[in-house]
This record gives sequence, C-alpha cells and structure tokens, in this order.
Amino acid sequence: MNSQSQPLIDRLRSGDTRALARAITIVENRAPGWSDLLKSLFPLTGKARVIGITGSPGAGKSTLVDQLAKHYRKEHQSVGVIAVDPTSPYTGGAILGDRIRMQDHYSDPGIYIRSMATRGSLGGLARATADASTVLDASGRDVIMIETVGVGQDEIDIVRLADVTVVMLVPGMGDDVQTIKAGIMEIADIFVINKSDRDGAERVELEIRAMQSLAMRADRWSPSIVKTVASEGTGIGKLAEAITEYEKYLDKENLAQKRNIENWQERLVEMLRDAMLEKARSQMSDGSLQRYAGEIAEHKRDPYSLVEELMAQIATEPKRP
Repeated sequence: MNSQSQPLIDRLRSGDTRALARAITIVENRAPGWSDLLKSLFPLTGKARVIGITGSPGAGKSTLVDQLAKHYRKEHQSVGVIAVDPTSPYTGGAILGDRIRMQDHYSDPGIYIRSMATRGSLGGLARATADASTVLDASGRDVIMIETVGVGQDEIDIVRLADVTVVMLVPGMGDDVQTIKAGIMEIADIFVINKSDRDGAERVELEIRAMQSLAMRADRWSPSIVKTVASEGTGIGKLAEAITEYEKYLDKENLAQKRNIENWQERLVEMLRDAMLEKARSQMSDGSLQRYAGEIAEHKRDPYSLVEELMAQIATEPKRP
C-alpha cells in the first residue's frame, strides 16, 4: 500500500465519515494520489451489495432510495448512497445537492450520502461514480445504492456497476413501456411501479408483462414487478424481498461471478479509453486542438489521418521508468 494513503485508509476503515468524504473527493476530482489511493483500496472491496435505481425524471427515485435506506438501517446494515445529479451548465456542479436529499439521515453515521455531477458524461453516471463506489465498498458499507439521473435509454451504464438494477416507472407520466422498452427496459432486474395508487398502474404492469412474454433473458430470470407508494413507505419491504430473491437466484445459478466478469470487461474498455484520451490530451499543447480543428474545418487535412498520427505518437512515447 502507498504509505501516504495509509493514514487516510485507516481512518476510512474505522468509520471516519470525514475521511470517507475526503477519499471520494480525491478520486472524483482526480487530485494528486487518486490512482494510488484506489490501488490500495481495491483489495478491500467486493463485499458490498450494489443496487442501481434508475428511471424517468419525476418517478420518485430519491424518495424510494430514502425509504429503502431506512429499511436497511432497521436491519442494522450500513448504507452508502451515490446520487448522480444533472450538471449545472454554469458551474459544472450538481444542480440537486445532497443537502436537500434525505435530510432525516444526517444524524445517522450508518448512512453516507453523496451527490455527484454528471459533468456532461453519457449513460447517466458521473465519470467517477465507479471509483466512489469502490471507496464506499472499501469503507465497509453493507449496501451501496446508486441513484442515476434518469436520462432515458442512455441509462444502461448502470448495469456495469450494480449487482441489482431497479427500473422505476410511474403511471400517467407518458413513460409507457412501449416508448422506452428499447433502452432501460432491457436492463431491469426488478421493475418498480411507483405512485401505484394512481390510475393507470395496472396498465403499466400489463405492458411490462406483455413485453416480458416476447423474449426470455439470457440468464432466464423473469424480473419481478413491485408496486410502491414511496412517499408513504408502501411496498418497500416487498422491494427489499425482491432484491434478495434476485441475489439468491444469481448465487443458485452461479451467475454472479459470470455477470461480474462481463461487467469488468465493459469497464476495462472504458477505463482504457479514458486513459488513452487523457494521454492524448496531455501530448497536445495549449491551442493545438483548436488549430487541428481549424485545419480540418478548412479541409487542409482529414481527421482520420490526424487521429492515426496522434495514436502513433502515443504508441511510440517512451515508457517512464
């Protein structure tokens, strides 16, 4: 382990909330030492259950996460929540801060809540959400819940982080199954019909079941459908049972490890892509990108040859000792 990171890691492992917050800030901002910190923390991970909560804006995701966190705390499980928020176009920060989320939990050290800005990334997840999840896992949290922005079909990145993915729908908001089935409908391990006391809840359930009848998942799991009224806490216990049921199914069919390997294949590709992009940017002097863009716009050179040249420069760069 890196000696400079060790004191922070010791405090984080002992339950120090400030150390946890500082560690997440370091990895989120790519501050000096972020990579060494994650290298030291990774061997301490793998025990937390990661639950992804996704769905359309206004579906009540934050309220559901709040109620689910209360449920797990009653079972004496520690909880970490990552709430991925839309990015402010002016400041680059999260529009919805964690101070206005789940304020009842702030006196409970067993719950840690963190808002993260998407910073323009696709897939509904902040670039550093995976790293923040690693930090929470290493800190000893039993359950990690990731609540995503709810941007629609690009939300599929959640499956690369979550052990269980919950897709939320609500009746009467125009998010009929037929309109979104090509995207996030396919990633659901569990469906939640929230605000199920509204008219139209039965129709949403029928549409989900009709969609399920058209094709069988590769793992042969038929996602449960749970009705909730999150604002009243109704159905939260049934949702927790459905999550446990799916986890047992994964273990019984020996699918958990297979799914984990598949997820890491996707994430490794993303990590390599991000690393190569950062390396390419580091080789460009200030203004060179604008100059390249200008030359391409004026048809003085083609972008395909330029990219090949830049990749060749990266490949031939001498390795650091």
